[in-house]
Amino acid sequence: MPIVRRTLSVALLVSSALATLPALAQSATQQPADAPAGPAPADDTQDEIIVTAQKRDENIQSVPISIQAIGTRRLDQLNVTSFADYSQLLPSVAFQSSQPGVTTVYMRGVASGGDGNHSGSLPSVGVYLDEQPVTTIGGTPDIHIYDVARIESLAGPQGTLYGASSEAGTIRIITNKPDLKEFYGRVDGELNTVKSGGRGGRLEGMLNIPLSRNAALRVVGFYQHDAGFIDNVPGTRSFIGGITVDNPEFVEKDYNDADLWGGRAALKIDLDDNWTVTPTVLYQEQRAHGTFGYDARVGDLEVQHFFPEYRRDRFVQAALTIEGKVGNWDLTYAGAYFDRRALQSSDYTDYAEAYDSLYASVGGIAGYFYFQNDTGQQIDSRQRIIGTDHFRKMSQELRVASPQDERFRLVAGAFYQRQSNRIGQDYRVADLADNLSVNGRPGTLWLTEQYRVDKDYAVFGEASYDLLPKLTLTAGGRAYIFDNSLIGFFGFGRDFDGPPYNAAGSSRTGVAGCYTTTGALVRDNPGGTLLPAAVGGSPCTNLVQYVGGTLRPRSVDGQGATYRLNLTWKPTDGLMFYGTWSKGFRPGGINRRATVAPYAPDFLINYEAGWKTTLLGGRLRWNGAVYQQNWNAFQFSFLGANSFTEIHNGPDARIRGIESDVALNLGGLSLTAAGSYTDARIQRNLCAIDDPTYSCAGTDNFIAAPVGTRLPVTPRFKVSGNARYTTPIGSTAKGYVQALVTHQSSASSDIRTAVVETGTGDIVDPAALQGRLAAFTTANFAVGTDLGKYSLELYLQNAFDERAQLSRFQQCGSCFQRPYIVTNTPRTIGIRAGARF
Repeated sequence: MPIVRRTLSVALLVSSALATLPALAQSATQQPADAPAGPAPADDTQDEIIVTAQKRDENIQSVPISIQAIGTRRLDQLNVTSFADYSQLLPSVAFQSSQPGVTTVYMRGVASGGDGNHSGSLPSVGVYLDEQPVTTIGGTPDIHIYDVARIESLAGPQGTLYGASSEAGTIRIITNKPDLKEFYGRVDGELNTVKSGGRGGRLEGMLNIPLSRNAALRVVGFYQHDAGFIDNVPGTRSFIGGITVDNPEFVEKDYNDADLWGGRAALKIDLDDNWTVTPTVLYQEQRAHGTFGYDARVGDLEVQHFFPEYRRDRFVQAALTIEGKVGNWDLTYAGAYFDRRALQSSDYTDYAEAYDSLYASVGGIAGYFYFQNDTGQQIDSRQRIIGTDHFRKMSQELRVASPQDERFRLVAGAFYQRQSNRIGQDYRVADLADNLSVNGRPGTLWLTEQYRVDKDYAVFGEASYDLLPKLTLTAGGRAYIFDNSLIGFFGFGRDFDGPPYNAAGSSRTGVAGCYTTTGALVRDNPGGTLLPAAVGGSPCTNLVQYVGGTLRPRSVDGQGATYRLNLTWKPTDGLMFYGTWSKGFRPGGINRRATVAPYAPDFLINYEAGWKTTLLGGRLRWNGAVYQQNWNAFQFSFLGANSFTEIHNGPDARIRGIESDVALNLGGLSLTAAGSYTDARIQRNLCAIDDPTYSCAGTDNFIAAPVGTRLPVTPRFKVSGNARYTTPIGSTAKGYVQALVTHQSSASSDIRTAVVETGTGDIVDPAALQGRLAAFTTANFAVGTDLGKYSLELYLQNAFDERAQLSRFQQCGSCFQRPYIVTNTPRTIGIRAGARF
């Protein structure tokens, strides 16, 4: 019923907008009855593409950056609605994902794997919605793509103009802005069916409403239901000690469906001929069910899970952009507040299964731990995780730009950003005894309640000077300060009448590490009483600095500078060559495990040479770049003891590659292709224990990944090609056929080739046990007609039902027995229809 109500609400919004059309049209510019309303979107393969990658409006062929832009028309043509859709068109982009809304983005091979934890490293790729950053720790928001002017992908360090989270690149989603000229709108709908899955669809609508001569409103609404295609099938798990469990109440076909809805509104106000104010608001909510990785041991597109699984992800962004002129200089202010809340329930049965096997020699998990109820009876040791995250981000930027037609051009400004995350992880065991649980949280085996704050301050500038009419030198720099802090609680409870102190029998982790009024830790038996918890919902505080009787967050800070130097040569019209030397960085931070040292910033040095060509009277565009990047002391995340994320600085890595894209327009036939080759390898050994010599010598140390190991996740080859043929049908209509083919080679899912297995002490190969991401090729086809005001399309996605392995993961650090494969949607047949008015 909630799905039906949301669908009806969106339909009512669109219907109400249509009902107001006659009244609004009286004050709007009239159009011929057979003409589509509103400006026609540009053809990406022929018309001039204007981008703002350098904080100015420029033709993409004049920007000396490796940049790809996917415009409105191509986004519509290729049925792009999500990150997974447009990332396959961007050759330098790779990603890891466990489910919708939990995606970590990488560019040009700058990936060590294991990122994306809610208290892990900051992202290395920045994601912007218009002028404002929306990147968050723990997963890039998957903003629904509709009524979007273009998506820009800027490869390589963009730290001069875009800052800390753009170490490896930046993705910008640029929405269509309110139009003062005329009233118009559109509505689009889709129905589809998935092979071996359910049925899905979406409904979207947009209105552009001039309110006066100097104000206009643009509103967008959308609802989408994604069909499930993974089945939760009957299964059992048996544990040493005689406990066997099954899952009949959770067995479900098409287990992993998802619903997404939301809207966007922008108001443009021209204060005068020089000044414009544009406030915007975006709201989006997604509710996903089940799991999005299947267990190949169970079967194709099947799992056996035993607890409720879902994720609710809601975010809202309020933004304000002010643009104007001071003399003949442009001035821009961009500010935003972003708020994201996520609630997730996950099945953690795999942990109990793994540890039952690892501790088989001592009676399994029941013999090693103390899983008992209040009467002392053995209980089912399986866990369910309830996770919560509350992200907040506030960003502000003020910049000026000199006139673009002068020989010397300058962009300069200042930036401030504060982002926080309230982290909660509750590992629940049904009927666990109160005295074996986390204090004050009956049934909780392990608890994380922490508060993280990341702050960035920067001033930046980039200047270009025309040395000769066809030779331009650009130099830029960014001075930055970062300040990151973390405070809270992690771990087990403490029965002060123990041992056992908790169900894990731990005497040092959790409440044992909290401070008392004496200034000492509980595990040191100092007397006194526990100091009050710094983060609500926790029993006390163990991730903290104790200073003079007060609890203060653990913090790291730093300062430095990044740079960019570029030389551009334009020998003739339609031909440009450039060389770039640039530097990007990512701040350091605090580890959630208090006994692990903070991790330091990492840096990326980029050497790049590129070309841009426009030939055959503008019908052919061929762009490309070759590069080498040195990634120094890269941050590396992994699941350590107790499957607790740790971040360390690894060795240096070297990344060499080439990327290119080509577009050819032959009238009715348009062809586009993009591809990349990436060779990313570590330059020294990655050691199991930090070793500044990288020899990995010493007690308990060993080589976790030898020199020359390829960095994970990013394929060596990635290519895509699109062909579209359009032909007139009668005097007003057009028909078309279209094909899109994508391919990427295999990649490792883990950089490590050796770790110590918990319980046994054996050395195992996690990359082999988790498995490689297999190479895949997918194909999409479409046929349709454009009748001017109306459009109709029949499409076939993943035509050959390929199982594209997008990422692999496991539930815990020792859960090698069940790697999960996140795959693309199986073959999908659908119909789309749209109307413009």
